Amino acid sequence: MGSSVPVRCPACRRDHAYEPPVFPCACGAPLAPPLQRDAPAQTVTHRTWTDSWVTVRCESCGRNDQWPQPELGCGCGAVLRIPVRPAPTVPPTAEPAGRPAMRPESLRTDESVTASASDVGAGPGVGAGPDTGAHPDAGADAGTPRERSRAPRPPFRPLTIRTARDAVTAAALYLKWLGFRGILQSPEHPASGIDLRAPGLVAQVDPSTEPSTLRDVECLWLHGLNQSSVAVFFSLTGYEPAARARAEELGVPLFVLDLTGTPKPATRAADDLAGSSTGTGG
Repeated sequence: MGSSVPVRCPACRRDHAYEPPVFPCACGAPLAPPLQRDAPAQTVTHRTWTDSWVTVRCESCGRNDQWPQPELGCGCGAVLRIPVRPAPTVPPTAEPAGRPAMRPESLRTDESVTASASDVGAGPGVGAGPDTGAHPDAGADAGTPRERSRAPRPPFRPLTIRTARDAVTAAALYLKWLGFRGILQSPEHPASGIDLRAPGLVAQVDPSTEPSTLRDVECLWLHGLNQSSVAVFFSLTGYEPAARARAEELGVPLFVLDLTGTPKPATRAADDLAGSSTGTGG
């Protein structure tokens, strides 16, 4: 796991060294698709849902799960599909304890974020979601949780984006303003694609000049699912229509960052997440 394999482009005969991405299994073990070293790469000419995913078995727990099909972009413009060894067929097993069901509505909405705000403030690693300022020990006459008074927040102060790292920092500042605590930035170009982490949160920031893709959104969603965390995506250039549509189905908050560093919600889930804050952007 983690070693590169030689890949030759069938279109231009150029040789590449490819290292498969590593994902976290539900049991916590690192997992990389087992590549067929002697099988030639195939040029992707038409995409289907079935061809975009492969079944990979975890050697630690024996679980079979669907993971993104390894691909490599060649300098000649071809996209290469890297062959993966087929996973052995095993009988279906029950979901591990504590793992959420694979359904779009598993993403927290405004109500669930508000309900867990007191847990987040208890300390690092406890609860998931932003701190909305609700007080759990308020009296019954204070009304429902959404009607209770919240501590006001100052306006969001964005960071002007001049570099790719500025984009990550701007996203981190916005998530902190929303109420997430203990946010950590990953090293530049992390293999997992996750740029920001916090208790109950994983976030990716795409500073490229091309719209973020369907594959980008689905990979981030998988990371959030396996870590029982809210998965949030920030993009400087926006999203492909298929990526935005899929994010709406899965309930993934998508934000578009402008060069002033101000995120703008691009999906309903992003509106819900931004709405859980009592501050206003500016």
